[in-house]
Amino acid sequence: MNVKKLFDMQRQLNERIIKEHQLEGRNLLPEQILALEVELGELANETRCFKYWSHKPPADRHIILEEYVDGLHFILSLGIVLDFENVQLLTRQYEKDNSLVQTFQRVYDLITKLHEQQTSESYTELFDYYLILGENLGFSNEEIEQAYYEKNEVNHKRQDEGY
Repeated sequence: MNVKKLFDMQRQLNERIIKEHQLEGRNLLPEQILALEVELGELANETRCFKYWSHKPPADRHIILEEYVDGLHFILSLGIVLDFENVQLLTRQYEKDNSLVQTFQRVYDLITKLHEQQTSESYTELFDYYLILGENLGFSNEEIEQAYYEKNEVNHKRQDEGY
């Protein structure tokens, strides 16, 4: 995965949004953290991994991938705001959880940790574990990267249309 290219694309989108919505000089970190938490919840909802009371199957794979990539946009944005763009990802370093529910819960915990401790280590751990979540969902790095490019284009188009 070309993380540098993802950061570059996200920076361009962020700069456009900040300019067009007149957000220069505003600290967007709280909104970005909450946005990531909301996107993670939307992703979990589409997987239905926690809905033990329901027989309804998960959403189609492409919908789950799109929701996953929405979260990736905010993880990249957090890295830009916190100046952690030179992150060295080590996704194989962490022991994988036994269930998708545990993986989601761990990502939520790591978002909270980053909110409380805005360190390079806490950011790297969150980013790494988010990639593990993608892997546990069955996505390859190539699929994630391609889906990111496509969604980034959609996000620019939305800005064109006054979203």
